[in-house]
Amino acid sequence: MNLLIEGIETKAVVANNTDKRIVIGEISKNYPVYKIRLDQLYYNDQNDRIATWISQYKIDQNIDSLTSLNREEYNQTIHKFITDSNPQALKNTQKNIKLIGQQEVGVVLYDGRIIDGNRRFTCLRNIERETGKTQYFEAVILDHTIENNAKQIKMLELMLQHGLDEKVGYNLIDKLVGIYNDIIETKLLTVKEYADSVNQTPAQINKEVEIAELLVEFLEFINAPKHFHLARTMNIASSLDDLFKMLKRVKNDDKKEDLKNIVFAQLLIQPVGDSNRFIRQIGKIVDSKKFFDDFVDEQTEIVEKVCDELEKHPRVTDKEISKIRSEDQIKKDFKHSTEIFLNRVDSDTTRNQPIKQVEKACDSIELIDRNIFKKLNDDQKDDIQEQLDRLEELILDMRKELDV
Repeated sequence: MNLLIEGIETKAVVANNTDKRIVIGEISKNYPVYKIRLDQLYYNDQNDRIATWISQYKIDQNIDSLTSLNREEYNQTIHKFITDSNPQALKNTQKNIKLIGQQEVGVVLYDGRIIDGNRRFTCLRNIERETGKTQYFEAVILDHTIENNAKQIKMLELMLQHGLDEKVGYNLIDKLVGIYNDIIETKLLTVKEYADSVNQTPAQINKEVEIAELLVEFLEFINAPKHFHLARTMNIASSLDDLFKMLKRVKNDDKKEDLKNIVFAQLLIQPVGDSNRFIRQIGKIVDSKKFFDDFVDEQTEIVEKVCDELEKHPRVTDKEISKIRSEDQIKKDFKHSTEIFLNRVDSDTTRNQPIKQVEKACDSIELIDRNIFKKLNDDQKDDIQEQLDRLEELILDMRKELDV
């Protein structure tokens, strides 16, 4: 059904005499807003907020798309994804809509696909079920189809999702999956187009593209290619960001690959409860020229044990991850090895601290412009002499300590 023709004719769509200004293809204009009966609408399965949920469903059902589902099955399936992805946010929005009505106007295509407002649509569906009263979704209706305007619609969706609705926030893994799908896999958008749509710089998006590639590499490492939902349930987004930063500080390509595998293996095994904090501390070892190579050599031997374990699980699922993590010896090896090197780095830092402070003091003294001495008055010269005497005493005391 075309909402702008049959929808209006059947009164399933009613104008509400207001409009909303949106930008499409760099052209800003006002569009009329309509009240649309809920049964005329359906979710957008390309919404990045539920990217990992859609991915998981396709894998579980062994399908490439959701097109085999009828309209109600399709809506109910995605309804559950949106509910499960952020139950508290949904509850808050629903309470607000029940109290004062829908405040933010959505955007839909003429065939009923919701481009902006999937969460509000979910709340209205819940309210309709609870009250038994017909609900209407207020939205602009665009005379577009997603097939013929995929790029424009995706950019519009990103712009709207990262605008007012961004206060709800993206799950970071879902955002990375969206970036991977839109920029790397389908090449629907360039980095600049994506950056412009979400009001970020190309440099920021390039960084997220590299982190998205690390996400894909991690899933390949654990024998779960593109099983993005596993990364969501494992909560590894901040660790991937830390790994990205560490890799930038390693110059040798072979060592970079070794470091990646070490972090990937530790993320899989989870040596301690707070994996993200544990992984972040590895950065201290990466920055240590004295210990980094030895750390890599020792940890690589443990990574090989993880790889041996993965060979027993050619297709990794949540259940397989639990089995692999039950290997206590590998956990203990990773934890013990990492903690030993962290202690070495901390001890070395403590021992070297006096050297660095003395070097800093020498640098500060060398920076003093001695030509200024000629311009000082007698009191100022006396103050400097007093401080130099104090400095000589401190140096003498330190020399005595060093001779002990």
